Amino acid sequence: MAQKPSIPKGTRDFTPQEVTKRNYVFNIIKKHFEIFGFQPIETPSFENSDTLIGKYGDEGDRLIFKILNSGDYLNKVDEHTYNAKDVSTMTPKISEKALRYDLTVPFARYVVMHQNEINFPFKRYQMQPVWRADRPQKGRFREFYQCDADVVGADSLLQEVEFIQLYDAVFAELGLEGVNIKLNNRKVLAGIAEVIGAEDLLIDFTVALDKLDKIGAEDVKKEMTAKGISTDSIAKLEPLFTLSGTNSEQLSVLKNMLSSSKEGSKGVEELEFIIETVKKLGTLSAKLSIDVTLARGLNYYTGSIIEVAAPENVDMGSIGGGGRYDNLTGIFGLNGVSGVGISFGLDRVYLVLEELGLFPETINQTLQVLCLNFGEKEAFAALTLTTSLRKFGIKADLYPSDAKIQKQFKYANNRNVPYVILIGGKELEDNIFVVKNMETGEQITYAMSNTEVFVQKFKREIGF
Repeated sequence: MAQKPSIPKGTRDFTPQEVTKRNYVFNIIKKHFEIFGFQPIETPSFENSDTLIGKYGDEGDRLIFKILNSGDYLNKVDEHTYNAKDVSTMTPKISEKALRYDLTVPFARYVVMHQNEINFPFKRYQMQPVWRADRPQKGRFREFYQCDADVVGADSLLQEVEFIQLYDAVFAELGLEGVNIKLNNRKVLAGIAEVIGAEDLLIDFTVALDKLDKIGAEDVKKEMTAKGISTDSIAKLEPLFTLSGTNSEQLSVLKNMLSSSKEGSKGVEELEFIIETVKKLGTLSAKLSIDVTLARGLNYYTGSIIEVAAPENVDMGSIGGGGRYDNLTGIFGLNGVSGVGISFGLDRVYLVLEELGLFPETINQTLQVLCLNFGEKEAFAALTLTTSLRKFGIKADLYPSDAKIQKQFKYANNRNVPYVILIGGKELEDNIFVVKNMETGEQITYAMSNTEVFVQKFKREIGF
């Protein structure tokens, strides 16, 4: 007996209905990317390992899917390395490529390789899958799409302002209310580490702090202690765990706390500029708030950090995020190119819209008109009509065989088709066709020679 097929954990098949809904989200995001002046690019699904390794911190590196070399991938492994079973020394010998972990590092590589072809500042968007060897759970998959927008070659904080506007525009069109766009700055985090005496442990500090909303304050303290951050330092940090109030009030607290840190004070100034500029440009649909514990544990961020939280009535993590990475292209040999970008978590956005019932009711109407099949001559006439309707942009089809009419109607119901066309022997003889509204049951007859009358009525009723 053949073994039942399966797919890897953390991956999914998508039904036609799911793909239609995903494309709905894709199209809205893509539309706003282009409205904001971004250009599309694509990069390979896998990169050379040295392009990716070391760019995401130790935790990120562990989640990169490595690809075994083709052929005898063990032929470069000497006996000593093999017997030692040391992953860190063996992996480079058996794997030279890896699936991309995100779209930002490949984009930095792209910029360096194509720098002579690019007009700076370069605004690009990219909508492709990425892979992470993470533990699958709700809203977290091993294969998922990211929808990224980045700007390189401009260090103005107006870019951050535009990204906040971009997030707001997309979520407003999706009808997603209660979204919280959270903002912090890596310089602020560096300043905090400095004033509490933990500047030499900045990476460990930020990685632990970023887990606050996932594991809670006590476990964050334990992790910081395990990383060598002193009890006194953690005690100085503790008031920030519960920092609240308006953005202005939080900025005031940060100004006082970081007054002795030049870098920290610079970060506070940048936060203040972004928040004040957004405020002057008009009211957002989404909430914009400072979150001083937001760290986004990716090492390449150097300035602003952005993360988008789903509405509170939905059990979901972040649905987007990004930040500034002034030094990223430098690791590939191109210095002095500032960058900033954001990403939409398509899969999580999809799940939130699904849970809140925000997809349009008609979204699954992938077929708008179905012509029934009554036999060879009738089918040819129906196909002629179907061809004409398609030229008007109507999603029309002919049932492929003259099966029982009841079966054809059942097919139309299962496809959520709003209109069914009947051309039987009598209709063929009279050169007419009958349109049945599947919701109301109303039937109207039209002349075959003048399909435009039906098309105009269809467009009015369907909102075409």
